[in-house]
Amino acid sequence: MTSLHKLGSSDLEVFPLALGGNVFGWSADEPTSFAVLDAYTAAGGNLIDTADSYSAWVEGNKGGESETIIGRWVKARGNRSDVLIATKVSQHPDHPGLSAANIKAAADASLRRLDTDHIDLYYTHFDKPDVPVEEIIGALDELVRVGKVRYIAASNISAERLQASLDFSDREGLARYVALQPHYNLVSRDTYEGPLQDVAARAGLAALPYYSLAAGFLTGKYRPGTTVDSVRAKGAAKHLQSERGQKVLTALDEIAAAHGVAVPSVALAWLAAQPTVVAPIASARTVDQLPALLAAADLTLTEEETDRLTRASS
Repeated sequence: MTSLHKLGSSDLEVFPLALGGNVFGWSADEPTSFAVLDAYTAAGGNLIDTADSYSAWVEGNKGGESETIIGRWVKARGNRSDVLIATKVSQHPDHPGLSAANIKAAADASLRRLDTDHIDLYYTHFDKPDVPVEEIIGALDELVRVGKVRYIAASNISAERLQASLDFSDREGLARYVALQPHYNLVSRDTYEGPLQDVAARAGLAALPYYSLAAGFLTGKYRPGTTVDSVRAKGAAKHLQSERGQKVLTALDEIAAAHGVAVPSVALAWLAAQPTVVAPIASARTVDQLPALLAAADLTLTEEETDRLTRASS
């Protein structure tokens, strides 16, 4: 059985692969989403990542579709105590921004859609530098004190604002971020490595990277001359045009062959081996896509293999 990992300074223990809920209500309908959630938890997975805005970008949607599906699934399965739900605030069309009033209203709306009395991990989705960190942390702390949120986290935030938030929490004895969700993968390293990663390391934050597979590019299905039927194909295929993308694919192919695993398993295993990373986030729009993702949880690359991928992605 795959070992669970401690999430930063919290008492949460998480499976080393978080399941992304961005596809629920978008490229995965409700029955398919239920099947993916069933398969993930059957394999030992326990951390489901979503946001209040998923998937407002789809015509006919208004945001909150993913949370609603997850809430219905949890109620149908009766397994709320077995799973950890992470969601985010600041991007829902009806609740934009990080003012104190909006954070509280958005949290209540997420709780209703999720049909639960608490959120295990609540992220500020995109930082709003025009809102003082004191106001943001104060509002989040209140949610923790009343039991609506267990732990707080940040996503898409600068190193400076993250440090300021942590300093304020420490100074005032308020709820403190325990995790960070950065954009980070083999073809996008400068989005995390450097000052932001340094702050996370010093503060003992757990990193849970999103875009772990570069919108599908690191699955290996994007190759010169191929056409992939995916809503994210345009964003993923652009990496084929770079020398780095080609080098990374070559290294992934050879290492995957050596281990007898799929390419995405290796890409996720490299990410999981990086400093501060506790659980990469990856989504599956079909049950068939899950095994390659789950295999990463038990795949340990050699030091030479890890170094080779690091060099290829430099």
